[in-house]
Amino acid sequence: MKNFHLILLCLLVFISACNNGAKNTPEAFDQLLEDYYQESLALYRLPSTYLGETRYNDSLPNHLSAEFSAKETALNTKYANALEQFTELLSPTQQLSKELLLWETSMALESKKFKKELIPVDQMWSFHLNFGQLASGQGAQPFVMEQDYANWLIRIEGYLQWMQSAEDNMRKGMETGWVLPIALIKKVIPQLEQLITNSAEEHLFYGPIAALPEGFSAEAKARITAEYVAAINNKIIPAYTQLYAFMANDYLAAGRTSSGFDALTDGAAYYQYAIKLYTTTEMTPNEIHQLGLDEVARIRTAMEEVMVQVGFKGDLAAFFDHVRTSPALMPYTDPQEVIDNFNAIHQRVIPKVNELFSLQPKSPFEVRRTEAFREASASAEYNVGSLDGSRPGIFYVPIRDVNTYNVHQDEDLFLHEAIPGHHFQISLQQENTTLPSFRKNLWYSAYGEGWALYTESLGKELGLYEDPYQYFGMLAAEMHRAIRLVVDTGLHSKGWTREQAIAYSLENESESEVKITSEIERYMANPGQALSYKIGQLKIRELRGKAEESLGDRLDIRDFHREVLESGCIPLALLEKKINRWIVSQN
Repeated sequence: MKNFHLILLCLLVFISACNNGAKNTPEAFDQLLEDYYQESLALYRLPSTYLGETRYNDSLPNHLSAEFSAKETALNTKYANALEQFTELLSPTQQLSKELLLWETSMALESKKFKKELIPVDQMWSFHLNFGQLASGQGAQPFVMEQDYANWLIRIEGYLQWMQSAEDNMRKGMETGWVLPIALIKKVIPQLEQLITNSAEEHLFYGPIAALPEGFSAEAKARITAEYVAAINNKIIPAYTQLYAFMANDYLAAGRTSSGFDALTDGAAYYQYAIKLYTTTEMTPNEIHQLGLDEVARIRTAMEEVMVQVGFKGDLAAFFDHVRTSPALMPYTDPQEVIDNFNAIHQRVIPKVNELFSLQPKSPFEVRRTEAFREASASAEYNVGSLDGSRPGIFYVPIRDVNTYNVHQDEDLFLHEAIPGHHFQISLQQENTTLPSFRKNLWYSAYGEGWALYTESLGKELGLYEDPYQYFGMLAAEMHRAIRLVVDTGLHSKGWTREQAIAYSLENESESEVKITSEIERYMANPGQALSYKIGQLKIRELRGKAEESLGDRLDIRDFHREVLESGCIPLALLEKKINRWIVSQN
């Protein structure tokens, strides 16, 4: 009998081991990643629309609600715990995916320590701007079938809840001091005011009606139009009127005179978290500040060399003024001329791209002017295309005043936002069939923006920068990112004022005061994000230099770029490990 029990015990242990092994297989790990991806889409919903999927187009969670926050915490806790069982049997690609998901879940959970949700609205990064793009009918939300129009009316209900929660959260912020600076509130107010119109037909949200498909019946067009007019007049305009009145009165009166997050309770800790989030490093504000000062000094020297090359008489500050105001650098009278120039740059780059890149995306690409409702506060940006290629990647260009639009940075800007910058990196990531679903849309600013800034330095290799003013534009753009290291840390860790940051920027770069002011206010709204560009660029440059030194003539630059791009967006420490392993494998 004892032997029977011993045999039974051994059998149970064996079965348990088999079951645990089954849970720890590569196949089980892949399923875990897919489950995480699907649950994330179901929770956030809007990203699914940007990917070109339709299943959640009729819903929008209120991501400012306590209920949503609890679901978000539960999701990240669940998968952080689930990853612990996978300690072996994973391929290198799977191991990288594990490290990425651990990063994602840990950073999401750490964010819950802070009160950033009490400042849900700002002039540049706020959800009301993203939603406006969708509402215009020119964004990712489809308006092709009758069901699409019905879906949007339902999604609007979720947005109205978000607007009310935004006000509620800001009122809580007023009690604790977590409020926007006055200067930023003054930029939000006109954005909201522009969406309070006298008639539905004048409203941004009327855009889908102005573009009703011809294939709809007359009855359908009349019904849908009536529904949208009612929604705009009875729901949308009143909601914007309420939020506008709150922002222009109670919230403006409560706005803070300080510029940086270090003035807030736990603001210094939040800034250190933001540095980690955006740079994917453990760098301190002081380290970044000094790095910025060093880079500013280096780039100033390079700028002075260009100044001598073009024969300018005067100091660098005078040359900045010359570049800012030269009529020769502001040649356009029609916004379409700006778009045409970017398209011409595209055609010049195409023949040279193959010499630097063996890995290139299939996704289409185009240049568009930024929509009027957000153009005043917008920077040039890239919006990702859909996974199926039905919506192209879009390079948006703000043209606030075409008569003062300065062209000296256009070649550089195209490389950064379009090819081979964001369009290459993001499209290749989406198109990579070897990546698990959740990695196809991961974004780490240090990698993504670092890559885009790195590509700006490829201009001469791509047949650009033949005009010294365009080369100066590249230096100016790099200087702009170096200055960010100084002013972002200055604002949020050293007590700098908005005016102090503007003055430092004006002293060291050729951008106009209007644009510099907009940039400084951008950093005030979203601490840390501006640091990612230079930190990422310097790491990729360092890795390229290491490959060149180690491999010499055996280095094919196309192979290096493939190695950097093929795994998609990853934190800088993981990129460094990957490139170091590749260099060793080539020796």
